Amino acid sequence: MRLSMPHFVYHPPQTPYLDILYQDEYIVVLNKPAGLLSVPGREKKHRDSLALRILRVWPNACVVHRLDLATSGIIVLAMCKAAQSHIGRQFQQKKIDKTYYARVEGVVKKDAGLIDLPIRCDWENRPRQIIDFEQGKSSQTQWQVIRRDKQSTLVCLKPLTGRTHQLRVHMQSLGHGIIGDDFYASAFGQQLSPDRLALHAASITLTHPNTEQRMTFNCPPPFADI
Repeated sequence: MRLSMPHFVYHPPQTPYLDILYQDEYIVVLNKPAGLLSVPGREKKHRDSLALRILRVWPNACVVHRLDLATSGIIVLAMCKAAQSHIGRQFQQKKIDKTYYARVEGVVKKDAGLIDLPIRCDWENRPRQIIDFEQGKSSQTQWQVIRRDKQSTLVCLKPLTGRTHQLRVHMQSLGHGIIGDDFYASAFGQQLSPDRLALHAASITLTHPNTEQRMTFNCPPPFADI
């Protein structure tokens, strides 16, 4: 799913309109479905997004991070500017922990590892990203195999940095693109999940901007039993 594809038609899911996992006067935590933009696109036909839906309910809500259109899972919005700044600093200082689950093509032989490969935008083919040891930004991803089957492997991914398409590029670098990924998976991997990208933001741990307490929110992936 990419807005730049000539055959792409944006049909954001409408049910549930908002899947709220937690809400107080400082933050709201939601489960974003695959196929819904985190923030409005440039064109009018791409305006529907999680952020716009939230603003219709809470006009003062603020975006602090995003998920790709094709990625589902947990996303946090701040309910005021002070909370936005607080959470934004946590992201900058790498004090927020995120866990994703992905189903990747093929059978991954090793049980776990760390991918440390620099990433930059492939400007001629944007928004596609590429590994570049000269101009790329430092990027690290921890991964662990959860379960293997004949054609794919379920992995747990923990990004230590937050580059665009980081998990998708890093898994491709191992020779195991995320299935359903029309940017980085092989034709075989795309066919294994033609309806969606098998990548889900399953948990996030952050410090509450008011209470200063560490909080963890979980949402299991819809494409696997965990």
